[in-house]
Amino acid sequence: MIDLIKHIFPSFSKELLQEIDLNATINSFDADTVIIRTGQYIKNTVLVISGKIKIYRQDENGGEFFMYYLQPGQACAISMICATKNEKSQIMAKVVENVELVMVPLPLMDKWMMQHRSWYEFVIDTYRSRFEEVLEVIDSIAFRAMDERLEFYLKRHADACGCNELKLSHQEIASELNTSREVISRLLKKMEQRGLVNLHRNNIELLKKL
Repeated sequence: MIDLIKHIFPSFSKELLQEIDLNATINSFDADTVIIRTGQYIKNTVLVISGKIKIYRQDENGGEFFMYYLQPGQACAISMICATKNEKSQIMAKVVENVELVMVPLPLMDKWMMQHRSWYEFVIDTYRSRFEEVLEVIDSIAFRAMDERLEFYLKRHADACGCNELKLSHQEIASELNTSREVISRLLKKMEQRGLVNLHRNNIELLKKL
């Protein structure tokens, strides 16, 4: 396990890797599995080895608000905060692509922050990068019209997968942007007319960099 984790998390020190090998476990989850739910207590810090996880908020009616993706080499800052404070989760986490995760027991979080500089720096970098990403999302909501929000949303998905073909339905996009499917379909059609995208069934092809 040490070699695999070292490859995905190259900044971790040898001593930290040994601690992870002794105390953590590797679990696999299939696509569409919800691994963190709103209101539950988080007992482990999750490090992503492979696959992709969607982090989002869900309202009482089941509506979703997309926040960000977790990919190999990353961890969820919000779940870390909930775990260290022993608070209930305020987010949902669902597997998008089959994942392998390193599950680090909660009691080790504070211990490693004090004992391992590489873990401390990883946690701080995780907090900072996610804070900046959430700020971008807030800016898109507060200062952009829906057409700009849609382009920003598609760009984030394209950047996350490193591809220009997005397997997203109009309804899925509408749910995550908290609007109607009709509005999204109309805006996507306008983007197609502008030569920005090609629309297919449950698939959007980006023709130009957004």
